[in-house]
Order: sequence, then C-alpha cells, then structure tokens
Amino acid sequence: MKRNYIVGNRKVAIIGSGYVGSSIAYALAIKDVAREIVLIDINHDKTDGEAKDIRHGLPSMGTADLYAGDYSDCVDCDLIVITAGRGRKPGESRLDLTNENVAIMKNVVTSIQQYYTRGVILVISNPVDILTYKVTEWMELPDGMVFGSGCILDSSRFVRTIADYAELSTGVINGYIVGEHGDGMVPVWSHVTVGGIPIDDYCSDMGIEWNDGIKSDITNKTRTMGSEIIAGKGRTHYGIATCVCQLADAIINQKPTIASVCSILQGEHGCRGVALSVPSVVGPSGIVQRIRERWAPEEYRGFFDAVENVRMILNSANIGS
Repeated sequence: MKRNYIVGNRKVAIIGSGYVGSSIAYALAIKDVAREIVLIDINHDKTDGEAKDIRHGLPSMGTADLYAGDYSDCVDCDLIVITAGRGRKPGESRLDLTNENVAIMKNVVTSIQQYYTRGVILVISNPVDILTYKVTEWMELPDGMVFGSGCILDSSRFVRTIADYAELSTGVINGYIVGEHGDGMVPVWSHVTVGGIPIDDYCSDMGIEWNDGIKSDITNKTRTMGSEIIAGKGRTHYGIATCVCQLADAIINQKPTIASVCSILQGEHGCRGVALSVPSVVGPSGIVQRIRERWAPEEYRGFFDAVENVRMILNSANIGS
C-alpha cells in the first residue's frame, strides 16, 4: 500500500528486494534511521512479503512506515538505494558480473527517471565501481548526488581484521581501503592508527609483532573475505546493510560522515573519468567533498593500477551507453 509523501519525512526507496535489499530495509527500520521505507522489485508478491515480515517486528523496535511499492514511489525520496542485479556466485569476481548487471541497471535507471524529483542515489550492485560510473552518466545529476558503496565494507572488514590481530576494540582503530571494490582494493597502511597513534608505533610500544608479512596477511584476508563468505553461505548481505545504515543516517538525518565510497573522480590524485573509492565526506547532498591526502608510493601504485583496470573495462566494447 502506497503512502503520500510528507515533506521532510526522511523517505528511502530501495530498488531490489533480494537478500541485500531486504537486509538494508531491515537494518534501516530497526535502527530507526528513516521514517518511510519503500521496497521496489519486479517480484511484487515477494517484496510485499518481505515488507510485511519486517513491519511486524517494528512496534517494539522502530517507527518506520515500511511497505512494498513501485517506481512511482521514487517521487520525493531523500535517498534511493539500488541493489538490483545478479549476485556474485562462488568463484566469480565482482567484475564478472559487468555486462549482465549493466543491462539490468540501465532498465532500473530508465524506470527511476520517470518519477525522480530529488534525492541522493546510492549504488550497491556489483561491480559497484562500473555501475556507479554508468548511473552517474545516465542520471546527469550534479557531482556527488550519485555515488556507490565502494570500499566502505572492505574498510570495515579491514578494521575488524586488524582489531582481531591486535586484540583490540574496533572503536580505537582507524583505517580504510581505497581503489576498486574487488581484487584491486588498496589498504592505506600509511594512515592506519590505533587511538590516534600510527599502528607501527603502537605495535612497537606494546611489543606486538608487526612487519610487512603480517600486513600482507591482513591485506589478503581482507581481500578474500567476501569470496569466503559466498563460498560458505552463498551470498553476503548483513555487512553491507549495516554500512548502508551509516551512509543513510549521514544523508537523511544530516549527520555528515567520512567513508571510503566510490564516485567519479574529478581530478583527485590526478585522476578523472573513472569511479573509484577515496575517503569522502558524505552528507545530505551525497558526496560533499573527496578528501585529498598523501599516501605512500606503493599505495599510489596500487591505486593507479585500479584506475587503469576499471578504465579498461569501461572502455570495452561490451559496456555501452
């Protein structure tokens, strides 16, 4: 059942009611981030069932008005989250999904455009760097109004892995991944801190073994976590759902945050015409600013390799307009 939009109602539309879309709706609802959440999917019966299942637990957990709708409900949204597309199968890379999901995304964007009036568009579907570029191109909105989840989940996994190794709370560790959401992800070790102290110094002071081999092991664990989860349970969805909550809160509740998310670069690190993740200030109008920092030479090399890899895929004959 549709509801009439009320100005300032903190409205979110989620395109795609599969595991990822439904998990995002559930997380937003129990965290009470949005007041109105509409799930949209070609399979309306399933979507209606997902919406009702979540709604039934809300009286004691949240106040969101959550329902199944259609593309006309994209009118006057503060945030539109796109999760539609085929998920990654065991043994596949995120880039293996490119051609199929670009075609699906084109249909989604065409449907959104019929009813779009305002709001930020957040792309979750993989390969997120490629799809974010294409959605930005198709929507023709101001810079930052379209962006992708990018490396926000990779960064969360990175921090979790470091915390487990150092036997610390994740709350005292600051670190992030840049570049491609995939095999080309680049951990920015030069900016990892523990309680504001460079991690190299912290481990030295605390007598914790720390060297390039340990860093490489943590990097590899972070890079393969998604594949391992998919091999074990067939999909990933809870992790990205909680990350989307952070971004949604920044956008619809005006609580700016800094996250490593992807958007089309506008000259940062000398790069243009490709969507990749860098630390960015996210607020009510999407990406407000991409933060320019100095990285270590090897981190720049990894980032530039990711730029060329993604640019090559964008320029391939199979990625049309």
